[in-house]
Amino acid sequence: MIIDLRSDTVTKPTKGMLDAMMSAEVGDDVYKEDSSVNLLEKRLAEMFGMDEALFFPTGSMANQAALKLHTNPGEQVICDKYAHIYNYEGGGASFNSGISCKLIDGHRGMFTSAQAEEAINPPDFYHSPLTSLIEVENTTNKGGGACWDFEELKKIRQVADKHKLGYHLDGARLWNAMVFKKENPKQYGELFDTISVCLSKGLGCPVGSVLLGKKELMKGALRVRKILGGGMRQVGYLAAAGIYALDHHIERLSEDHKKAREIGEVLSQLPFIKKVEPIETNIIIFELNNNISETDFLNRLKEKNIHIIGMGSNKLRMVTHLDYTDNMHEELLKTLKKI
Repeated sequence: MIIDLRSDTVTKPTKGMLDAMMSAEVGDDVYKEDSSVNLLEKRLAEMFGMDEALFFPTGSMANQAALKLHTNPGEQVICDKYAHIYNYEGGGASFNSGISCKLIDGHRGMFTSAQAEEAINPPDFYHSPLTSLIEVENTTNKGGGACWDFEELKKIRQVADKHKLGYHLDGARLWNAMVFKKENPKQYGELFDTISVCLSKGLGCPVGSVLLGKKELMKGALRVRKILGGGMRQVGYLAAAGIYALDHHIERLSEDHKKAREIGEVLSQLPFIKKVEPIETNIIIFELNNNISETDFLNRLKEKNIHIIGMGSNKLRMVTHLDYTDNMHEELLKTLKKI
């Protein structure tokens, strides 16, 4: 039995999802003639109360398209120092849009409205980049699956409106946040100008993210997707997986959250663990004591067919997911207690 907790992207489609994919109606999506893609986009736009939605092969591409739609070259996006758009998208903000990132030193990937307002460059000071966008990520990946306080998100919206800035949400794991906080999609659709949601993380799809937004912004999204190489043909087979996931895989995310908390409880009792970050959703970040080798610890787990991620500086990460079974969970907890 191999226990893979490196990410929630390692899942395989379930039998029900495969059946849905194999029976999908498809067409040429570049011509917007794929009925399954059109249905997925329509469902998500209605779910979030947004004007339009567009299917992308990856979350990074969806985020990069959003940055492009909100900005012009030479401008600047405000985001947390842990933000995915800054740390894990290959420098795409500068490469694709010619913009820079103004990093906020937040807490676990989250910042306050006051910090956001302080980070805005004076628009009449032509020596600095023109601030045009505020970006947040919910849940925060590098912040250990932390969920934003919705009231703080509303305050940041007020800051964006006051300074005439765009407001984008990287919602790669937004499904986890909404399940944990008992929130609904329309709350987020009312708040943000654009939102990217991922189907291939917590929802267990093999591929796919969707960018949602207001009509005025989204009118250029199809062109930007084409420029980035994201135009696909009979992609309805993948969209059908997304439709199936929306019907079957959202509520079950609470199971992943429960297992993550139980892992955290065991880790916090082990003498060689220095710290376990607070656990809200499906990500567990913990730190080994200084005298323990991160590499040795990872290798010890690999010998037991357990695979997790090393983040450097003795920090490690586990992510629970759809394919992490009850049997695997029992085996992992038993193994951790014996190390």
